[in-house]
Amino acid sequence: MNNPKGDIFIPILTLLLSAFGVVAVYSASYYVAETQYGDAWYFVKKQLIGFVGGLLAMWFCGRFDYQKLKGKRARWIALIVPIVLLALVFVPGIGKSNYGATRWIGIGSFTIQPSELAKYGFVIFASAYMSEHMGDMRTFKGVLPVLLSGGAICVLIILEPNMSVTMCVGLLMLAMLFLGGMKLKHFMVIFIPALLAVPLLIIAEPYRLSRLSAFLDPWEEPRGEGYQLIQSLYALGNGGWFGTGLFNSRQKYRFLPFAESDFILSIIGEELGFFGVFILFAVSALLIFRGIKTAKEADDFFSFLVASGITLVYGIQTVVNALVVSGSIPPTGLPLPLISSGNTSLIITMASMGVLYSISKRNARAQNKPPSTYNKA
Repeated sequence: MNNPKGDIFIPILTLLLSAFGVVAVYSASYYVAETQYGDAWYFVKKQLIGFVGGLLAMWFCGRFDYQKLKGKRARWIALIVPIVLLALVFVPGIGKSNYGATRWIGIGSFTIQPSELAKYGFVIFASAYMSEHMGDMRTFKGVLPVLLSGGAICVLIILEPNMSVTMCVGLLMLAMLFLGGMKLKHFMVIFIPALLAVPLLIIAEPYRLSRLSAFLDPWEEPRGEGYQLIQSLYALGNGGWFGTGLFNSRQKYRFLPFAESDFILSIIGEELGFFGVFILFAVSALLIFRGIKTAKEADDFFSFLVASGITLVYGIQTVVNALVVSGSIPPTGLPLPLISSGNTSLIITMASMGVLYSISKRNARAQNKPPSTYNKA
């Protein structure tokens, strides 16, 4: 019999990764924080607030009856609220811009990144709709609500602009449709145009073409678009097998931009080496495995889809970040979930793992329930 308390590995692994993230953020940011803000703890204090908030959110979601999200009102709230927040990004005075992108909304020092919320809002809406319309998912008309909702989110995110998160949401949408029972021919009708749209989106913005060029040959512009990738590779190469030691990175001394956020994996690789990165991704892979296991053991279609969606969000973003940092795909801004600096991402990701744990508890109760007895005539 399974543990009636659910898969305890899910909150434990989440706690380990997020706690390590606090240490990694401090190591990667203290020099920049000291020189730029006069406070070496500037970023890590924010991360600690996110960590505590994430713990509370994970605890609450672990006890919350996620089946309530299946209701029509809840599913529409889960979808519409993030879309409204994404639209508010473009309202002057509410939207916050940084490095040419407007991806945050905020009042004073409080900010939130709506795209982080939108990913999970889409998972809830798509899971509730597809579990209620299982038969309709075999028709193209039946998949339109999921397709249109995911498409609306992608359009709003790409306008920020944020191509990396747009692609993550697009991949999430396609995977969810496939798991929801979409016919292969319908899937290909959507997948092929989506694939063809990628080069068009790159051509549409000159800076994306520059990033593609930098990916193909970063040494063509070593002080321009190729700079960040070169510095990332320097960090990983300097780490070798066992690293330079925790807190001993050289690249964080303003050589590598966004060392505490999108490229924190480079600093981890430099300080802890190949084996440190291997252990980090082994723990991440184990968390993904527990998510897949939870989805597999789900006793209803809604639970299966929600568990799959949460696992997909975490898995896709983790893999894409690793590919970017290692120079395997063109550079793009995307944080490493549970590790990179960023309160919104940390709190919402930890909350989603609380929901995943709640699903595992329901699975355990169902599997430990004694078989029904029948009176025989």
